[in-house]
Amino acid sequence: MDLKAYIARVNNLYHFHVSRDTTTLGFVLPEVAAKFGWSVNDETNPGTLTLCGGHDHDSRSEIIKTTMAHFKNTRAFSILENWRGELKPCYGSKGNVLFSIERAAFPLLGIVAYGVMLVAYTRNEEGGIKGLWVQRRSHEARTHAGLLDGTAAGGVPIHTKPFTTLINEAREEASLSEELVTQRARPCGTVSYFHTRRRDMGGEVGLLQPGMHFLYDMEVPENVRPQSSDANVEGFELMTPDRIRWEILARNVKPWFALAIIDFFVRHGIIHEENEKDFIEISMRLHRNLGFPVSGVSFLMNHSS
Repeated sequence: MDLKAYIARVNNLYHFHVSRDTTTLGFVLPEVAAKFGWSVNDETNPGTLTLCGGHDHDSRSEIIKTTMAHFKNTRAFSILENWRGELKPCYGSKGNVLFSIERAAFPLLGIVAYGVMLVAYTRNEEGGIKGLWVQRRSHEARTHAGLLDGTAAGGVPIHTKPFTTLINEAREEASLSEELVTQRARPCGTVSYFHTRRRDMGGEVGLLQPGMHFLYDMEVPENVRPQSSDANVEGFELMTPDRIRWEILARNVKPWFALAIIDFFVRHGIIHEENEKDFIEISMRLHRNLGFPVSGVSFLMNHSS
């Protein structure tokens, strides 16, 4: 990565803060910051957009809600046409939730989004990976229409644990029972990324969207076949690793699904240092340091040795 070019790019964006806290929570495009009635400081480099009102979660959330509802009603941002009525958290430097924000609105402030990704797979007689159950999104879906996605995937709502989200998404999208997912799904880390929104995502192009997905693998027997039970899901196909590799190179997959599958390939030895010249670079970029506060508590700090 060209570090100088990255710094120059970041310094042209507004850094989003809440009052009495210098922590940068996200990056905001200048044309977006200009529409907010909050405190905008153009004298510093980088400039800042600060939510000055509110002193706790509830009061900040109310200001955010009022602001975003106004933008929605006045059609200030097309991304708000995908209003979901679902809240997402914004975490502070101490792991506390600073405020809640409508799911459709968080890209405007560039804050970190959290999701889950399930990859169900089968093995061949030799024990290798035979196929992965891949979801194709409906061509009528509001975002990423027609692209490939994980067996089940979705955003983590506020006050909901990732695994609970996974169970719900697996049932809603793939008709997989809670019993099956609880017994077979295994947590296997995360991928983190910094995405610039494209036209196929809907809404304003160029919004900065850092994100993190909690990953789960689930080996299933041959008689388990996911079935579509969601309007946004067209169907499922059992794809070989080689076929999925081709689909990734052809850009027929959701961006974070591509990352999740590459991580899957690394963990299962399909991609390794002997068959991929950029193996180290790929491995590092799957776990990007976002530079913003993220959710979580330390296992190490909460257990005595």
